[in-house]
Amino acid sequence: MTVPNQPTRRQVLIGGAATGALAALGLPEWILPVLAQGEALVPFTDVPATFSTNPSPMVRVLDIRRIDAPITPGDQFFTLQHYGQPDVDATTYRLNIDGLVAKPVKFSLDEIRKIGTTELVAGFECSGNSPGRLHGLVSNGRWTGLPLRALLARAGVNADADEVVFFGADRGEEDVDFRGRMIKVTQQFGRSLSVADATRPEPFIAHALNGQPLSKNQGFPIRLVVPGWYGVANVKWLSEIHVQRGRYLGKFQARWYRTLRGETINGEVKWTEAEISRLQLKSVIGRVTKAAGHHRVEGFVLNDGTPIRSVEVKVDDGPWRPATIDPAAARYAWKLFTFRWEGATPGEHTLVSRVTDTAGRVQPTVTDLESKLTALENNAQWPRKVQIV
Repeated sequence: MTVPNQPTRRQVLIGGAATGALAALGLPEWILPVLAQGEALVPFTDVPATFSTNPSPMVRVLDIRRIDAPITPGDQFFTLQHYGQPDVDATTYRLNIDGLVAKPVKFSLDEIRKIGTTELVAGFECSGNSPGRLHGLVSNGRWTGLPLRALLARAGVNADADEVVFFGADRGEEDVDFRGRMIKVTQQFGRSLSVADATRPEPFIAHALNGQPLSKNQGFPIRLVVPGWYGVANVKWLSEIHVQRGRYLGKFQARWYRTLRGETINGEVKWTEAEISRLQLKSVIGRVTKAAGHHRVEGFVLNDGTPIRSVEVKVDDGPWRPATIDPAAARYAWKLFTFRWEGATPGEHTLVSRVTDTAGRVQPTVTDLESKLTALENNAQWPRKVQIV
């Protein structure tokens, strides 16, 4: 999906002609939620004084209170990595595709750019995203490149292959525990997809974000984007694609990114582990504003691409009420929503959202996730506290 270069609502509001300018552009009032003239930001009381969008030199957290357009600006896009940010020389860069293929191939950056000029709108979050980061390890971008399967087709994946492994140029020293014996190795960052998943239409080889070449912290020169999956699957600084039999069992596939959950079967709790892959259904309230005679509650939804049935908002102990969700959002983009809150009284209030998809899945509560003993995939409903004056 191609998204036009729309002006942000902040730009539209210059000069104070908010309503007329938005109407002239054909933009719904809620879709680009920056404060309009006469609006006031309602403060959350649950934001720690220590919250920072740049808690370390190579970590960037999106301040979800500042979301002002469907597309996250490149200089606000959240950033994380495991082994630092490698320097990659664009002139000598080659993307290798090898292993169980009919013909091993190498692509230069220029060759990939010439092949791939399609666009994909996709949002994702870190699987460790949580209220502790104010759910700011999340962003939504417009990627330029080409479907992964177009490159795999040039190499020819063998019929007996099971997985496609993606290695980044980033690497580091690791101590691998083998039955109590620590073995030190130098390990590249790697993640894998089954051949079936890798050859679906969605996985994407990206060389640009929002119309600009990838920055270093976004994986220059090439990265993988797997729509509907957590951020760990979107390998940055992509240097090698290896096709193989059997499972890839690197640290960030088999050990580091796992969810441990208890399930009662025949009266006994069985503990199961699952690898982090597709996004779990989640909605988050990001901002509350006061306008003439009412308040507006705004937020976003992330999920695996299954169509959304509804987003609802509850105030204090009241009923769930429907929110309005962006009907134009791409399948794998985040979905912005807004809720008109009438009759707010002075004092502290609790607001919470929940999302339901067409498969019947409902965003769980914190209580629903008590059987999950690991912190990743935290998609619980997140009550927000606001102060009305």
